[in-house]
Formats: sequence, C-alpha cells, structure tokens
Amino acid sequence: MNDTEKKISAWLSGPYDEETKNEIRRLETENPAELKEAFYTDLDFGTGGLRGIMGVGPNRMNKYTVGAATQGLANYIKKSFPNNQNSVAIAYDCRNRSDYFAAVAADVLSSNGIKVFLFDELRPTPELSFAVRQLECSAGIVITASHNPKEYNGYKVYWNDGGQLVAPHDNNVIAEVRAISNPEQIQFIRNSELVVSIGADIDKIYLDAISTVCLSADAVKAHSNMGIVYTPLHGTGVKLVPEALSRFGFRNLINVPEQDINDGNFPTVDSPNPEEKAALKMAIAKAEATGAELILATDPDADRVGVGVRNSNGEYILLNGNQTAAILVYYTLTRLTETGKMPENPMMVKTIVTTDLLSDIAENFGVKMHEVLTGFKYIAEIIRLKEGKETFVGGGEESYGYLGADFVRDKDAVMTSCMIAEAAAWAASKGTTMLGLLDEIYTKFEFYTEHLISLTRKGIAGKQEIADMMKQFRTQAPETIAQMKVIAVYDYKSGEKLHKSTSKLEKTGLPESDVLQFLLEDGSKITVRPSGTEPKIKFYFSVKCKLYSSEAQSEANNKLKQLTAFFSNN
Repeated sequence: MNDTEKKISAWLSGPYDEETKNEIRRLETENPAELKEAFYTDLDFGTGGLRGIMGVGPNRMNKYTVGAATQGLANYIKKSFPNNQNSVAIAYDCRNRSDYFAAVAADVLSSNGIKVFLFDELRPTPELSFAVRQLECSAGIVITASHNPKEYNGYKVYWNDGGQLVAPHDNNVIAEVRAISNPEQIQFIRNSELVVSIGADIDKIYLDAISTVCLSADAVKAHSNMGIVYTPLHGTGVKLVPEALSRFGFRNLINVPEQDINDGNFPTVDSPNPEEKAALKMAIAKAEATGAELILATDPDADRVGVGVRNSNGEYILLNGNQTAAILVYYTLTRLTETGKMPENPMMVKTIVTTDLLSDIAENFGVKMHEVLTGFKYIAEIIRLKEGKETFVGGGEESYGYLGADFVRDKDAVMTSCMIAEAAAWAASKGTTMLGLLDEIYTKFEFYTEHLISLTRKGIAGKQEIADMMKQFRTQAPETIAQMKVIAVYDYKSGEKLHKSTSKLEKTGLPESDVLQFLLEDGSKITVRPSGTEPKIKFYFSVKCKLYSSEAQSEANNKLKQLTAFFSNN
C-alpha cells in the first residue's frame, strides 16, 4: 500500500464516525480521483491556520482537522500561560458549516478547561480581533475562507495582541498541531459552563471605537445625503457596515437586497471577491439606477472592501487596492495635519507588494513608513513592536485591506468603509471627487500603475508546478525583462538582495518567505510569490513615472503591458 492508501485504510478502521466512513466508501466507488486528493497529503496548518476544501480526509476541512488544530492550539495556550484562566474568542462567517466548525472549536477548547467567548451568530473578522483585545483573551479563532469559492472554508488563529500568529507562536502552534496524530488525542466533549455567548455587547463597543476614527465631521454633515450603494456579497458585513456608516452620519445608504442574504453558496456571484468587477455587477447596476456617488462591497468576512466611484461621464470606475490605499493615506495625513491631531512619532505600514506611492506620500508628511512581508499579520506585528515608541496612523496592502486605527489588529472593512465614505465627503467639500483626489496625488507625487496576474494551479500536479516555477525564477533569474535591465533581485527566501552592477549582497531584514522581487533600471518592480491561501502563483507589477500627464500615463500603461506580456509568454 502507498501512503495515500494507508491513510484511507486508517480512517476506515480508526476512531472516526460512521458518516465520515460512509463518505469515504462512496468516494472509493464514485470519485476515486477526489478521494486521492483528499488523502494524498495533510491539510497543512500554516502560519495563518487552515484553509481548504470541505470534505472527508486529512487534506480537507472537517471535524477532525479542525479538532486537531484546536487541540494543538489548546495545548500551546496552556503551555504559554500555565497559571492563567485562559480564554479564547471565536467568530465565524457566512460560509457553509462555519457555525459547525466554530462549535467544534468551542467544544475542544472548553473540554481542555479554556473559557470560550463564542459569538452568537456570524460576525466580521476584524470584530474578532477587537474582541480578543477587549476581553483580554489568550487567543482568538475565526472560521472563514475569505473570498475563496464556496467549497472552501478556513480557520485563522489570533494571539493575545489581536493579531494573527507570528513568530515564534506560529511555528510553536504548528508543532503542537502536527503532534496530534490520532483523533483519540482530541478532547471533543464540550464543557458548557465554559462557553459564553457574546454579540450585541461587543458590537456596541466596537462601533463606538470606530466612530472615534472620524476626521471630517463637518464634511460628512454637509454631504450626509451622498448616495452610497453597499453590498456585503452575502457575508458578515451586513451585520455592521450599514450601522457604522449611519453612526458616522451618512443617511442615504442604498442596499442590494439579494446580496444582503447570508448564504455560503454565494448565489448571485461567481466569486465573492470585491477585487473582481463581476462581483460588483449588481451593485453597479443599483448605483446606475439611483445615481449614487459611491459603491462599497465587502468580502464574506468583511475585512476587505472594494470601491466604485463615478467619473465625469457618469460612468462607474472601480478603484484597485493600491488606489484606495493611496487616497486613504493622503486623506488621513492631510486631515491629521490640518486639524493639528498628528501624533508624535507617527508611523504607517505597508507590504512589499503594495505601491511605493504610499511611502512617497508618508515621506512628504514626515511620517515613517515601515515595509513588511505580504500578510496583514506582519502589519499587526509592527504595531505591537512599536507600541510606546511610534504611533500607528494607518496602513494597508494592495489586496484591498486597510486599517486606520490600532484598536483592531487586522484589516478592517467596517472601519475602512467609513473612512472611504468620509474621504469622498471631504473631497466633495473641496469641490472635487475621489478620482479628483487621485489626480491630485499623482500630480503632487508620482504616477504609479500596477497590475496583478494570478495563475491557478490546483491539486497535486499544480502544487508541484508552482514550486518548479519558483525554483526556475530563483536559479535562472532573467537579466532583462521586456528589454529593460534587471538591476537588483530580492530573494526573501534566502534573505538577500543582489545588486547586479556591483554583485553586492545585502540582507533584506525581513523574515524568510518564498518571494522574489526584480527591480528594473527604470524603477519598475515585479514580485513573484505563491499564494499562502489559494492554489495560485501571483505576479505583481508596478510601473511609475515622475511627471503626471496623459502622455506619461499612456507610456507607463504601455510599459506595464510589456512587463505582463513577458511573464505571460514565459
């Protein structure tokens, strides 16, 4: 028997429930290829937790993989805080079986003597981060697969600072999870006395905190009737985003009723991803019908937000994540300066694949910009490490995630939706628009244009293909890309930057990560990395030009096309 067959046999003969065993037998007969995918490897508990297709087997999200993850986490919590009455907050999103997996996690934790604060129904991921800090928990769990297709679910772990696991806790928890080799090691029997329901009480405190982020109350009051179309894309945002916007003072909120319905099958969209124009089709139609000024769409767990604005021709344009972040950084720093509220030692944080325009803006205002690896957990880590020394005033990533205040330690689409609407009201008070603000930013600083290509490679063969692609880029790095010299290569796996002209090696100063960056002679940048949450390899392209004009913009966009074509053809 090979390893896959041994695992199947172990599940059929081991201490697994009959429902699971019957499903394995069904797959043996009806879909042996799917059975192999479910058993050929273990669903890895990575640095962010679990994410995978739901189903039976060690490579799927189910009672036993979630149970093992939670037992490992419980073991680590008890080792880390041996004399505490430990507690964990748990939230979940709209996905199929999210409530069930949350209940399984509550069962295991309480059975291990750990108090559980379990949300009474679905809630946004950022509220879970907030709750961990508010309730002084040892850790937090949220059941979500963000914007993945409907067959997926996931399990994200937060530490006591409210941020996702980082070193050393990530690797230590992983080690504890991998030590669970048998379901008999998992304590599944709930201690109901240790499971406490939370909900509206935390909602109020969280929304009260978000209200303090407001920087332009007068502009909001003057433009309180600005039309805002909002869709939660069937997800958790419907619970709090409309209420948060209302608290800020916006009175003309227009919903998309079909998408207000919480449904893990996401019936009105192919993918509940606010990065994709197709996901906002119904919201755009609603905006066209009502003449709304702004479109906001949050993903299922409401940590990321997509934005649509109206141009001078009355057409709706979707901003990308870099453009939204640039507007928010510029707006925040401008208003903090104008109102005299800029704190001492202000700082912001962005990821290495996010536009460098954010750094340009921050530098102009005398604000330090920290740069971290891809993943909001690294932004949260910087906030924690700099507490008492520097004051966080904002930060984000190109994938539509942003955070404007440090009482949450993850990207927060509830807070960000309010900030975007407020920036639009402020722009209107200045006689301009969101697109007008972008023009102002590009004119004052530099024009940047970016693009992302994601290649999906599923299954056993896909995983190997992605690994082979990264190996090839690493061992046979191109000397030129689209006829432009590569002047430096940053390899975050080895932790080194190579300057081609001098052959000088420097340290990146960041943790090890399977990421490559190529810097070209004209300042363009290309980043290649496997996704940490999906079976994809991602290519990020950034081109800039100093003078903002229609000709320069056209030239930059053409150069961007050349760069993307180079990688598409190779």
